[in-house]
Amino acid sequence: MESPHTPVLLNDVMKYLQPGKGESYLDLTAGYGGHAAEIVAVTEASQRATLVDRDHEAIAYLEAVFAGQDVQILHNDFLNASQMLVGKNKTFDMILADLGVSSLHLDKSQRGFSFAADAELDMRMNQQQYKTADHVVNTYSADDITRILKVYGEEPKARKMADAIVDARPIQSTSQLAKIALNIWPSGSKVHPATRLFQAIRIEVNDELKLLESALPLWFSLLKPGGRIVIISFHSLEDRIVKQAMRETTGDRYDADLRLLTKKPVKANADEIAINPRARSAKLRAAAKIKTSQK
Repeated sequence: MESPHTPVLLNDVMKYLQPGKGESYLDLTAGYGGHAAEIVAVTEASQRATLVDRDHEAIAYLEAVFAGQDVQILHNDFLNASQMLVGKNKTFDMILADLGVSSLHLDKSQRGFSFAADAELDMRMNQQQYKTADHVVNTYSADDITRILKVYGEEPKARKMADAIVDARPIQSTSQLAKIALNIWPSGSKVHPATRLFQAIRIEVNDELKLLESALPLWFSLLKPGGRIVIISFHSLEDRIVKQAMRETTGDRYDADLRLLTKKPVKANADEIAINPRARSAKLRAAAKIKTSQK
């Protein structure tokens, strides 16, 4: 079954995870199984693979892709799944987290992630949760929207945009919301004026950065000695959190738990970007768990 999603930086993921036969694998954002299918094919150990996603459409797809194989598939966000696995004393040879919104979310206009087509304000990665983009846009105070736009969107005109959103309520569609950004930022920029706005609201709806900050220490503890972890981020806020967390657990210190495999983030080359333009913003960082004998 061919994945509808092109896995980003696949060759680099394989290079740094170095999957071997019989090894265990944890994919914390399995999505449509692009990375997982390649890794499980190499390990030939589907019974030692655990795939996590909070999107029910992705879970249904994973169940179809791995039908007949004894892969463990968990419908949960990566923080709750990680806490559960830590509680069960599980450890893995390889861990992968491909963060952010997937191309399938963006391509399905009815999910409300994109301003390219008109849709209801949703943006939920887990369609079972209460908080939606509609809730944020139409009930948050101007101060709270300003904070979200500044912190999550790094929006220079955060206050002006927040006030415009409050004044325009009720806002019922992605096109209405995008139009506010267009009015504040006249056309001419290479980046669509609504890009930062939609990113900020999406991060707030899905609690993305808080989940990441809480989950990273758990991921490191879920690694076996000698195990490898790869994390792919798609904007500077995510990458900063990953970089800092890895920095705090690596280095020439007696208590270091990890060894960096990437001194700088790995980015897609021109050939991959030509095939998959969304790979342009991807940044990959990798580390390995130090064996006790190496400390």
